[in-house]
Amino acid sequence: MKTRKLVRVLEGERIFPPPVWLMRQAGRYLPEYRATRQTAGGFLELCYNPDFATEVTLQPIRRFGFDAAILFSDILVIPDALDRGLHFVQGEGPKLTPIRPDEIARLDPSRADTHLAPVIATVARLRKELPEETSLIGFSGAPWTVATYMIAGHGTPDQAPARLFGYRHPDEMEQLLYLLAEMGADYLIRQLQAGADCVQIFDSWAGVLDEASFEAYAVKPVARMVEKVRAAVPDAKIIGFAKGAGSLLNGYRQKTGVNAVGLDWTVPMDQARALQTEGAIQGNLDPLRLIAGGKALHEGVDRILEGLGDGPLIFNLGHGITPDAPIAHVEALLKRIRG
Repeated sequence: MKTRKLVRVLEGERIFPPPVWLMRQAGRYLPEYRATRQTAGGFLELCYNPDFATEVTLQPIRRFGFDAAILFSDILVIPDALDRGLHFVQGEGPKLTPIRPDEIARLDPSRADTHLAPVIATVARLRKELPEETSLIGFSGAPWTVATYMIAGHGTPDQAPARLFGYRHPDEMEQLLYLLAEMGADYLIRQLQAGADCVQIFDSWAGVLDEASFEAYAVKPVARMVEKVRAAVPDAKIIGFAKGAGSLLNGYRQKTGVNAVGLDWTVPMDQARALQTEGAIQGNLDPLRLIAGGKALHEGVDRILEGLGDGPLIFNLGHGITPDAPIAHVEALLKRIRG
């Protein structure tokens, strides 16, 4: 594990060229992924079948030789374990049964261990099948982001249903976030114990929160997750990705205890440099530069390497790779970074 570049960067080491992986690197832009998903029959069948999940996690490693593999799963397996009616609609994304305030106290996490056992089995298999030098990243959704889907029953542009829920029902929101933090931490602990080198907490909707709500919904629950994970796995390496949080990222590492701060593509270079003086950062190429390719891609890569390459950096996109990203552009990205 100590020889794996990504782990070394998470410990504060500067490595150049930096280790690189891409969020959603196993996905629809790859023909082999599309073929496996068709065989699996559905997205959840892909997530919960260790054969299929292991295969699609390994596909981008075989093709591109990324420095890290990230477990193929979904942030909504936690509400699925809570029996919230999760299903995926073609062209619309995830759907759940919207939760009412009076239902929160009755949520039963007791089936989570059994329900998520296939995912943990996938982690164990991946560590055995990955190249020795390749880091394995586990992950969980952050409590706030998971809660937004549970409250609205689907994704929304600004998470207004969840924000209103928090204003109208603050006690129930706190109760829901606490439960999701406890379950998320247990889930991450199991992934680390099964062989993950590090874990990432995805707070994809942190950017819609005002300052007070960010502290209550995005900082406090994640800090609880980190605390609980470290109590079980003292040297656990944790990446926190609060997308869209902007200036609220200042102090996020100290308040939550994460090792590295994930940056989306809107984070200014000066702020990124300041965050890097405190420890590792991850990011933050605009995913659309990867689609555009050519000059736009090269300039984006060079700016990050020149601006942040002198400190602990994990090169990544500022959000997930999109289905229309050309494979040739991913190859060009890696050649530019490693060249």
